[in-house]
Amino acid sequence: MSFLYAPIVLLAAAVIVVPMVKRLGFGNVLGYIVAGLIIGPAGLRLVSDVESIAQVSELGVVMLLFLIGLELRPARLWVMRRSVLGLGAAQMIVTTGLLTLIAQRMGLTWPAALVLGFGFALSSTALVLPMLAERDLLTTQAGRDAFSVLLFQDLAIIPFIALLPLLEGGVPSMAGGSVWLALARAGGALLIVLIGGRFLIRPIFRAIGGAKTPEIFTATTLLIVIGTAVLVAEAGLSMSLGAFIAGVILSDSEYRHELQADIKPFEGLLLGVFFISVGMAANVGLLIAEPLVILGAVVALLLLKFAIGLVLARVARHDMRNAIRFAMALPQAGEFAFVLFAVGVGEGILDHAQSDGAILIVTLSMMASPLLFLASERFLLPKLDRRPPRKFDTIEGEAAPVIICGFGRVGQIIGRVLMIRGIRFTALDLNPDQIDQVRRFGTKAYYGDPTRPDMLRAAGAETAKVLVLALDDVGEALKVVQTVHRNFPHLVILARARNRRAAHLLMDVGVTRIVRETLDASLRMTADVLRELGLPADEIARTITTFRDHDERVLVEQHSIYKDERQLIQTTKQAAEELRGLLEADTRKS
Repeated sequence: MSFLYAPIVLLAAAVIVVPMVKRLGFGNVLGYIVAGLIIGPAGLRLVSDVESIAQVSELGVVMLLFLIGLELRPARLWVMRRSVLGLGAAQMIVTTGLLTLIAQRMGLTWPAALVLGFGFALSSTALVLPMLAERDLLTTQAGRDAFSVLLFQDLAIIPFIALLPLLEGGVPSMAGGSVWLALARAGGALLIVLIGGRFLIRPIFRAIGGAKTPEIFTATTLLIVIGTAVLVAEAGLSMSLGAFIAGVILSDSEYRHELQADIKPFEGLLLGVFFISVGMAANVGLLIAEPLVILGAVVALLLLKFAIGLVLARVARHDMRNAIRFAMALPQAGEFAFVLFAVGVGEGILDHAQSDGAILIVTLSMMASPLLFLASERFLLPKLDRRPPRKFDTIEGEAAPVIICGFGRVGQIIGRVLMIRGIRFTALDLNPDQIDQVRRFGTKAYYGDPTRPDMLRAAGAETAKVLVLALDDVGEALKVVQTVHRNFPHLVILARARNRRAAHLLMDVGVTRIVRETLDASLRMTADVLRELGLPADEIARTITTFRDHDERVLVEQHSIYKDERQLIQTTKQAAEELRGLLEADTRKS
């Protein structure tokens, strides 16, 4: 049972500490690091073999990069080239240069200063991406550019480590060969990954029967991810880079969603173990011995990288909110600094004391970063909107039978039709610019929060018959539904849904009258396509009607399992086969 002791301690620490830290308002990442501090050599000493755990936990970063690769199709990666090569390169060059100069001024040799400067310039992919994802910020300008910088850093670390021996006048080598042999091995490994991913993966999955045997599919998925990472690592490159490339290659595969569903649980757990190992590796004794030096270095690092990030974001034309968010996401040092400093010690560029101090600074910066990011989101960014708060409008006149919540593109079309028919309505929206715009065209709309019972009451909800829910934000829409159910249960709710998930979320709170905004337009365009292809009008009508009826039925049937991605994928495929059969049968009858 001894070999199970460490896993039990790690899991128990995660289960106990992470929910407690998260309940205090902090993210999962900080919870894992705190758990590592508690059970590691600096805490209760329940686990002491930090190095072995760190080696296993690297798989968490590998799987994270694989999943990121699955989301980045080659076309999208090409679109990002300017931000990756421009913003990413600028961040690394400026930050490395300034940190190297500072380290030299403190008495370090220039090779040691350069290694430390480059290592501290790196940020933590494993920390930043989950931190942004927890707050749905990855799709914002700040999130996209932060990812671009992280991707450039992951690419830049590889040639830098390969060339480290040059700093001491040696010949760069990997696994004992010359730099040219090392580059040839690296290129060969990448070529194998590219060719294998392009020509072998699909036949392999077809040979095992696709996702029809879930356990074999999962085993094959893990084999591909870990095998690719190890192959690339044996060539002297980063395991994470190999996994990322494999993910990009498979991003256009028909198995992409199944791959995501299989890897996600392993990625989350192993990434948690990675952060636990970061906490365990912290040299708290050094912090106690030289608190002012270590903490001063951490503060200086965070401030310098924040300032550089802020300036670069403004140069890249971010508004102030996005610039601060971008800069606040990347001030910490990253996990690849641990690898770099270890290589630096092996090459004789850094001594053990310098490496220990640098690793402690990296760890503390990673611990501080989630706290600073949370503080900026809660206290700093809300204050940047300098416009004086606008009071909700006073709604006057006779109550209308229809209330429209959200007066954007969908709400306005509904309002125009009602106006033509002479039907009164009250429109509410929380975007003052939107309200001012429609008022200039003579439409009567009000600035108000439809999630508030008093605002709905003022809009005539007690006597109205229909409430149209046309809000963009599904979270706000759900709040409106809950308010209406509690206070105005007689109102008939007609809700707009942006997609199937939004429709399922509305079903969760009891809404049954749902219109998916793109469905009708898409089917009309489909009918035009079929018409241009020469299909008879009656066949087109039957096809569109059959598809609509079947899709609406499947939407309702999938409501009970929409949170289970594996079942959702399986039932979607089954529904597609069923629909194909219905259409073929209908064609034979005609």
